[in-house]
Amino acid sequence: MIKHWINGKPWDSASSRVGDVYDPTTGKVASQVAFASVSEVDAAVSSAAEAFASWRNASLAQRSTVMFKFRELFNARKDELARLVSSEHGKVVSDAAGEIQRALESVEYACGIPSLLKGGFSENASTRVDVYSIQQPVGVVGVISPFNFPAMVPLWFVPTAIACGNTVVLKPSEKDPSASLFIASLFAEAGLPDGVLNVVHGDKVAVDRLLEHPVVKAISFVGSTPIARYVYETGTAAGKRVQALGGAKNHMVVLPDADLDLAADAAVSAGFGSAGERCMAISVVVAVGEVGDSLVERIKSRIADVKVGSGAACEMGPLVTGVHRDKVTSYLDAGVQAGAVLAVDGRDHPIDGESGGFWLGPTLFDHVGTDMTIYTDEIFGPVLSVVRCSSYEEAVEMVNSNRYGNGTAIFTNDGGAARRFQNEIEVGMVGVNVPIPVPVAYYSFGGWKESLFGDAHAYGPHGVHFFTRSKVVTSRWLDPSHGGVNLGFPQNT
Repeated sequence: MIKHWINGKPWDSASSRVGDVYDPTTGKVASQVAFASVSEVDAAVSSAAEAFASWRNASLAQRSTVMFKFRELFNARKDELARLVSSEHGKVVSDAAGEIQRALESVEYACGIPSLLKGGFSENASTRVDVYSIQQPVGVVGVISPFNFPAMVPLWFVPTAIACGNTVVLKPSEKDPSASLFIASLFAEAGLPDGVLNVVHGDKVAVDRLLEHPVVKAISFVGSTPIARYVYETGTAAGKRVQALGGAKNHMVVLPDADLDLAADAAVSAGFGSAGERCMAISVVVAVGEVGDSLVERIKSRIADVKVGSGAACEMGPLVTGVHRDKVTSYLDAGVQAGAVLAVDGRDHPIDGESGGFWLGPTLFDHVGTDMTIYTDEIFGPVLSVVRCSSYEEAVEMVNSNRYGNGTAIFTNDGGAARRFQNEIEVGMVGVNVPIPVPVAYYSFGGWKESLFGDAHAYGPHGVHFFTRSKVVTSRWLDPSHGGVNLGFPQNT
């Protein structure tokens, strides 16, 4: 039984509710995870609140020391964590290792917290009056993370929140919960005081309690757009600060002058890596002008060479659950019925040495219309759609008309077109000849439109801003020789 982590140690659940955790490669139940009751969420929040009283006053030196030690431990055991992620999520180990490496960047950013929390200071803003700004922690914060990146997404938030002086209750996905416990145990080994980081597993019961709990001051969430909207509206109605990152439908625009081999490589890598279960996956290729036929043939030839399976040499694993695999597969029939051309059927793709499991190979649709569900819906699986258009202007209008605005890319050798694209496109993260433009840790991650609810993006400078409250102090220390009473209205002089 996979337990909670409360007040610095594993916590036996008093609830009888549990969830199954599968091995996606076999389709069999590998373990079970305890689902938290309201009282167990309350226990985690109480532990975090008690720890906050002292952790908020921990010196920046102490906080950064814990972060550096955690970074050392995390780096030493990242291969172990990658195997753990692979076993529950299904992504191949090499893909999981890439996730771990990007997570490490966020940890390293948080190690610099003494510099990140430096405020401003103005001496003699008025006569013998100094004004300065400080950033203070928010309090107890909740982090609700998705199944697709069980190590990276929690570490987008947890290190920054803790380094800023907050305490955390983390609710990971119940589909692959073990990575969060691994992280919590490493933080404890790094010297993080008990109660600063707590982990509760579960479903809507745990989420709703975090959203409504009066002691929880802020919520960070990553997931689908409908749930992101619910989290944002429910959390803000309860008076909380909320950042809720939602879904995506990311376009890759290929102009006629692009290197088509480079574009085809990028489309396959960005469309089918992690079995398409990532919000920055390319799910739509926009072929501009006459490049469509040639580009589709190049993509098809590369798909044929993608090795699907769980072995060390494989490049793509299964989907996370049977329910999700069946939902993704249903879009293949829907696309054909809508009139799209099923150029590559992932159901026919060979699976390397596996039987059972939640498998679906790379799938390619051509001649997709923007009114089809395979275009409008976030499928969150290895399904790539090619839409054809006649001009750059039509491509930009297509992207800008989409309700999502998470990530996009343009492939071209025309610097002027690329510069115009990054200026005109209404999307939060843009790649130029880069198919998955996930920002490095010292920038911030987040989209526009229905891909983000709230004002703050994840990690980087936005993360520090989200997990702190600014305070401005105006101070006057009078010269000992000064005296007298002045009843007039205070003025700057």
